[in-house]
Order: sequence, then structure tokens, then C-alpha cells
Amino acid sequence: MGYSQAMSTGERRAAPATAKRAAAQAAVLRATEELLAEGAAFSDLAVERIAGRAGISRTAFYFHFADKRDLLRALTGEVNALVHEQAARWLEGDGDPQAQLRSALRGTRDLFREHAVLVRAIVEVAAYDDAIAQLWRETVGQLAAAAERRIELERQRGASTCADPHATAVALTWMTERTLYEQVGPQPAVDDDALVEALAAIWTRAIYG
Repeated sequence: MGYSQAMSTGERRAAPATAKRAAAQAAVLRATEELLAEGAAFSDLAVERIAGRAGISRTAFYFHFADKRDLLRALTGEVNALVHEQAARWLEGDGDPQAQLRSALRGTRDLFREHAVLVRAIVEVAAYDDAIAQLWRETVGQLAAAAERRIELERQRGASTCADPHATAVALTWMTERTLYEQVGPQPAVDDDALVEALAAIWTRAIYG
């Protein structure tokens, strides 16, 4: 058997294993979100319970995740990717910036609402776990950095009157994260659509004057 043929065989063997592992990891993430939605606190969730809901053994769980912190880190990555996808409507858009901003905020609100139990678990664990806290700060920090770049572009084309893009981006991003976190809690402060309009107005005035 030649070397190239051996590589092809190896790749064929690795593909099913990789797909199987990805499916198992996805099942664990989905099971965790389901259990949280049913009222379980993340700190009280036993690995055995998560694994059982995912349809795998406790041993298999530790094959995919080092521990529950590693699991929460993966969940944070999932939320991070979804938030960036929604924020990109404004961060990377090239149409009407104010309409895109409102669309991005609405999409992010919907995402927080859809995955409220995950967002609450991440933020609550971050209150006492330094590693998760740092990971969440980095997540929000990436969004703030992207917002700063967009504000700079708006300044360069003469559309923004913002004097300090960095400070403004940090303040707006953390304000939005905290506001949406509170909104998807058990007692929302205001109507969802009214909140989006208020956030859009604040972002618009801070950036566009």
C-alpha cells in the first residue's frame, strides 16, 4: 500500500470518528440547555444527569469535556458565535447604518431570549468563577472592539460625531449586555420591542449625534 493510499484510508477512518465526537458534544450541550430550561441550576447539575440526558455514559462525558467548567466554556463559545452572527448585521453591513444597528440589536435580543438559560448560567457562574468571568469579559470585549472599528469607519466617512470610539464602544456594548441579561430574566423590566428601540436610540445618538 502506497503512502498516499494509506493517508486516504486514515482520513476515511478519522472522518466518522470526528463526526461522531461532534455529535456527542452537541448532544451534551443540548442536554445541558434543556436541563437548565427545566429549572436546574448549573452549579447543581451533576455530570451523570447531563450525560444521561445526552444519551452517553459518565465516562464518555469526560472524553469530550474535562469537567463542568470546560462544558460551560464550550457553551460560552456557542453563545459568542451566535451573538457575533447577529451583531455582524451592523458591524459588517454596508447599507443604512441606523437600520442595520436596529436589526442587529433586535437579533441579539431574540438570541438572548432564545438562549436565556445559557446566558443566565454563564453570567451567574462568572460571578464566582474567575476563569468563566474572564472568558465572558473576552466575549463582550471582542464585540466592543468590533464596535470600535465600526465607529472609526463611520468617523472616517464623516457620519459619526463620536469623540472617543474606544470608550463609547466599551460603554455601549457592556450597557447592552447587562440590559439584555436583565431583560431575559424572570421579570422583564419593559416590553422587548420598546427596549430595542431605546437601545437603538442610545447607540444612534452616541455614534451619529
